[in-house]
Amino acid sequence: MAKRNAQPGDKVTIKKYANRRLYNTSSSSYITLDDLAAMTREGTDFAVVDAKSGEDITHSILTQIIMDEEASGKQMLPVSFLRDLIAMYGNSMQSMMPQYLEATMSNFRANQAKIQDALKDGLTGNPIAKMAETNLAVMRAVGEAILPTGKTADTAESTSDSDEIAALRKQMAEMQKKLDEIGK
Repeated sequence: MAKRNAQPGDKVTIKKYANRRLYNTSSSSYITLDDLAAMTREGTDFAVVDAKSGEDITHSILTQIIMDEEASGKQMLPVSFLRDLIAMYGNSMQSMMPQYLEATMSNFRANQAKIQDALKDGLTGNPIAKMAETNLAVMRAVGEAILPTGKTADTAESTSDSDEIAALRKQMAEMQKKLDEIGK
């Protein structure tokens, strides 16, 4: 399948032909979108290029894999998130979203093991759990500031968290105002 001839750290090139077939140049074999999904989960770095034009189409192929996963009943993205994401297209803050989402996912991956351990140990009095709660509060505040229609499920926040969230909202509102002024 994917990594047969690839060396660790090498970027595998996948060619997509007009007949929609995908060819792994590293293993000299045809593969499927499921194989690409497996390669992604394994951490294999790859680029998908149009065989005729040489254009990099990795983004659209990865989006297609997500659509296939969502359609197969393995839904991970809530409808509200999808609506909010669509609403960001054309918004003055659209250009910030890719970096924000990358940083959020990177932070999530970095803290994933810590958060899982905290959940196993229980969420009471654990410093890691407090870190996870703070991260969630910050992410919630940023999400609400970016997407004002967002609603939070947790209404019982402490006063210090509320102050912190209010400060973040104010900063995001100021950034939004500046971006709107620049866009005019």
